[in-house]
Amino acid sequence: MTDLTSLTLAEARDQLKARAISSIEITTAHLEAMGRAKALNAYIVTTADRALRMAKASDARLAKGEGGLLEGLPIGVKDLYATKGVHTQACSHILDGFKPTYESTVTANLWRDGAVMLGKLNMDEFAMGSSNETSCYGPVASPWLPPNWGRDQARAALANGKRGLLTPGGSSGGSSAAVAARLCLAATASDTGGSIRQPAAFTGVVGIKPTYGRCSRWGMVAFASSLDQAGPLARTVRDAAIMLRSMAGPDSKDSTCSPAAVPDYEEAVGRSVRGLTIGVPKEYRLEGMNAEIETLWALGAEWLRTAGAKVVDVSLPNTRHALPAYYIVAPAEASSNLARYDGVRYGLREPAADISDLYEKTRARGFGPEVRRRLLIGAYVLSAGYYDAYYVRAQKIRTLIKRDFERVFSEGVDAILTPATPSAAFGIGEKGSQDPVEMYLNDVFTVTVNMAGLPGLVAPAGLSSEGLPLGLQLIGRPFDEETLFTLGEALERSAGRTPLPAPWWA
Repeated sequence: MTDLTSLTLAEARDQLKARAISSIEITTAHLEAMGRAKALNAYIVTTADRALRMAKASDARLAKGEGGLLEGLPIGVKDLYATKGVHTQACSHILDGFKPTYESTVTANLWRDGAVMLGKLNMDEFAMGSSNETSCYGPVASPWLPPNWGRDQARAALANGKRGLLTPGGSSGGSSAAVAARLCLAATASDTGGSIRQPAAFTGVVGIKPTYGRCSRWGMVAFASSLDQAGPLARTVRDAAIMLRSMAGPDSKDSTCSPAAVPDYEEAVGRSVRGLTIGVPKEYRLEGMNAEIETLWALGAEWLRTAGAKVVDVSLPNTRHALPAYYIVAPAEASSNLARYDGVRYGLREPAADISDLYEKTRARGFGPEVRRRLLIGAYVLSAGYYDAYYVRAQKIRTLIKRDFERVFSEGVDAILTPATPSAAFGIGEKGSQDPVEMYLNDVFTVTVNMAGLPGLVAPAGLSSEGLPLGLQLIGRPFDEETLFTLGEALERSAGRTPLPAPWWA
């Protein structure tokens, strides 16, 4: 019998509609796989009873020839999304015990369309991190093994705090690991500076950060409100297109959410790229750039050229300022958003002598080191005497970055091709322990997209010389995710689907 967890989302959808399989069967298969993969630490909460109830209801609708876009399909949910009556903690001690009385708009859309919730996925605390190591539940282990590692060595590392195993990226590390390890058909994720696209590249899956405002942020735990955006992680470009169509849409509860109708993104998958113009920005060629990344980038451009697209060189001169500007804007917004976590209304509450003592003790114990670091940076750049020197200047740079993209697109470029990450996945504990900037450099190719509010898609494009996944990034015009899906599928077809790792953890 076919391993039901090996099906893509689209394949599973078609088999469910044909009544070749049932939602109960495919949901049970995933729950069993999750049970065998607990050591990866991808899920922090399993909602087995709820999943089986949802699957049973889906089977009843499918039997009548009814059902939504995702009817009966089991997915995972990043712990950043409020799920009514279910643990929602953003993987932070400050929200210990919190179970919201409401549902995020994105997850409500998914349940409306018949998706089945398997559980909540691990993540960096408050989405602050690039390796899923800042979670209060500990790091997630990538299903991909380090070069020349065997099963016994890997299982020994699992028993020793996962050190030496590879990171699945962050902050959506639980989502990317679960998709790559076949623990769900697809997963929700979020992207503030690359937290969908970098994990996708590290684990050989597809991720899209849609245009700012394409998906509602209502019910998502906020990090940086002008940068955060919901999006999916999936195993194929088609699967990502199906997921985004369900997740996106207008929402009166979010004033930043676009009222525009959502296209059928799946129709864009498989279209010809002939006639499209692809820009290759010279500023993304960094000094000391990994030779494998540069070679893959050139190969991706050649694939698109062979498929009929025109490839041209472009310039985005303010790209070099993007990373430092991002690490001013994002912490500043975080310091404001996270001020609400004070131990008074919900979550962690430390015993204290008075209100000031309560704030200090609760926030000191509730927030991890990386969150505290970013809150301090944010408070500093917003403080009197530094606001104009740092925050205002960073916002001006943000405007210049946005104008660079507008100019390139106005000159007839349909999308921009860049690397996704500076390297393949690195080891848990390898970066950032002494110098956080080393970890922040992982966002060097991705933060411009968030600063300009543009859509960005990462598709697997091959393996490194050490056998680890590498991805390429496509950046599109505002609200033109369709072109990215068309181009992403062309890259996917040329590169061949990345083989997923064998379940050494089982």
